[in-house]
Amino acid sequence: MISFAASVPVPRRRRRAPAVAVVLALVLLASGATAGLLWAGQIPGATAIPVFDAPPGADDGILVTSVSILDIDEPAISRLDPTLRDAVGQAADAAADDGIVMEITSGWRSARYQQLMLDEAITTYGSAAEASRWVASPETSAHVSGRAVDVGPLDAQFWMMEHGARWGLCQIYANERWHYELATTPGGMCPDQRMDAAG
Repeated sequence: MISFAASVPVPRRRRRAPAVAVVLALVLLASGATAGLLWAGQIPGATAIPVFDAPPGADDGILVTSVSILDIDEPAISRLDPTLRDAVGQAADAAADDGIVMEITSGWRSARYQQLMLDEAITTYGSAAEASRWVASPETSAHVSGRAVDVGPLDAQFWMMEHGARWGLCQIYANERWHYELATTPGGMCPDQRMDAAG
């Protein structure tokens, strides 16, 4: 069982997940992906890798709704690096003491889910270069290695921007106030933020 410093439990409150997960599942179903292999290379600018014959699901790290860091029955939470999960849990307890409910909107992701997100971003933004500002490749994503979480809602993001470093949790990208990784020692200084995932 995971033990956190504060004794205040984080309430389990469900919210809608980012629409990309739902859109990806619908795109795969509509494209006939359940009948065979869909190649990511069918999307202009995407890497040609096979996407399996079932749409991504919980085993790939998709969260249908936002969850608590305590929801370890979700692979998106249970497959996080344990040190990161513990730090986020402690931060969530402290946020709750301040009246802020911290939710996890994304955690660990499978490589295929990350590739699907990248392919969708390429379609949305029109080029691999622009998409890479918002979605990392499976080879470089800290989500795939279980070393990143996305938090919400907005008040929790602002709370983390101010207090996250107490647990070593830092905002990594200037354009993603929701994305946090362990990037310093607890109480240390966070490194300068990168402009985006591409640089």
